[in-house]
Amino acid sequence: MTTTPTHAHPRPAGALTGVLGRTGPLGALGALVLLMAALSACLGALHISPGQLAAIVGDGLGVSLPWDYLPHQSTVFWSIRLPRICLGMLVGASLAVSGAALQGMFRNPLADPGLIGVSGGGAMGAALVIVLLPAGWLASAGALALPLAAFVGGLMAVIIVYRLATQEGQTSVSSMLLAGIAVNALVGSVIGLLTFVSDDAALRSLTMWSLGSLGGATWRVVLLVTPCVLVAIWWTTRQADALNALLLGESQARHLGVDVVRLRRHLVAMVALAVGAGVGFTGLIGFVGLVVPHMLRLGLSPDHKLVVPGSALLGAALLLGADLVCRVAVAPAEMPIGVVTSLLGAPFFLWLMLRGSGRREA
Repeated sequence: MTTTPTHAHPRPAGALTGVLGRTGPLGALGALVLLMAALSACLGALHISPGQLAAIVGDGLGVSLPWDYLPHQSTVFWSIRLPRICLGMLVGASLAVSGAALQGMFRNPLADPGLIGVSGGGAMGAALVIVLLPAGWLASAGALALPLAAFVGGLMAVIIVYRLATQEGQTSVSSMLLAGIAVNALVGSVIGLLTFVSDDAALRSLTMWSLGSLGGATWRVVLLVTPCVLVAIWWTTRQADALNALLLGESQARHLGVDVVRLRRHLVAMVALAVGAGVGFTGLIGFVGLVVPHMLRLGLSPDHKLVVPGSALLGAALLLGADLVCRVAVAPAEMPIGVVTSLLGAPFFLWLMLRGSGRREA
């Protein structure tokens, strides 16, 4: 008599299927990021062909390739374009992942980093430095004065919003939304007052900062932003199961073992860290945190195990694409990147509203 051999540890087919189902989309998004990075490296006021780019990178890695390039092309790539590409990927990923986390936490598809005051507080901090401090002092203080003020302003706004929404150790989502609206209105008034009293030079600096740009990217900036963004993305990715549980409702999430209060507190802190660090160096960049998670949910899946890492990749690719448009469309000049992201994001936002209205009517 023959017996069928059994396995002591059967393979978890459902888990394996889920992993394989995420690998394909994430791999495609990773390839999209690499494509946009390559295009950003090649295109601009100074053209670098793909062969020249490969030779430049190869020489940097100690590999000789059969393409010739000019010395200034190598300098532009290593000193200007590559830091800009790295900063664009970091900021795009941080904005998109923060938007995905906030939408999951609030269970609101309209949530984005600006909702809890990070962007508004950062703008107020930057406006205080630009308008109130003498231009000569600001220049002598180095490149970190303005980003540090923006980071502190965004962090303080988030702390105020969180404190206002927390009563007896419990944080209300609706109270946080209302507090965010109130704080954003307050910082908007302060910025308006500072704009009114500023001189022409300060007004131009404030306007350009509020529209966003990756033009200030350097290796020092990349090194400062990288740990903040990577820690926030890593931690948020680990909370994918908890965010999925929150989609069922807070009471159901608690029954599943999720410490909702602690999760919400940590999510707010990670959003403040990631967005504050990036916005401090690039200025305000809108709609990335709103649009990217929506695109993934509509096109792929609402599962945060896919949405969070997918948002990091798609956000990086989207911001690289927007920056490429900024540099190429009016070369050798440069458009503010916030203008391009708003031009892309606003029609998508309106389409979402119309799509939702159509579904309700149906």
